[in-house]
Amino acid sequence: MPAQTLRRSPLDNRIPPPVMTALTALAMAGASTVIPAAPLPLIVRLGGFAATFVLAGRFGQPAIAAFLAAKTTINPVVIDQASTLVTTGIYARSRNPMYVALTALLASLAFALGNGWLLAGPLAFAVFTQQFQILPEERAMAARFGADYAAYKVRVRRWL
Repeated sequence: MPAQTLRRSPLDNRIPPPVMTALTALAMAGASTVIPAAPLPLIVRLGGFAATFVLAGRFGQPAIAAFLAAKTTINPVVIDQASTLVTTGIYARSRNPMYVALTALLASLAFALGNGWLLAGPLAFAVFTQQFQILPEERAMAARFGADYAAYKVRVRRWL
């Protein structure tokens, strides 16, 4: 279906992902006090926390640095102001490393809180982000960068 015929949602590019991350983290923290525990073994808690926290740093910091170096917007609410298609560095591994980082941070919170049910938080965040942030961004990037973006999408995976 051509991009121009797709229906836009009122939520498309409306809630900045850092705000959605904070809201999800607050919901997870609140949920941890009221939902039945699904305790994670200490080794899983520590290992999961360490792995996801490191993953967040390995994806997030270089992604932001690459956008700043390219002098393009990191504000996903105004994606149509993107001036450069960044495809090198971490962007050669993931088209959305900032969202990978935010999702990994939420996973690290779930591991830190030690309740397996809280892993639903990063999953819900990823689903919301995919639908209301990434897909609208992809339409905007395709319209702005055309064949270059299409070739980039073929080469690089959306998440990991």
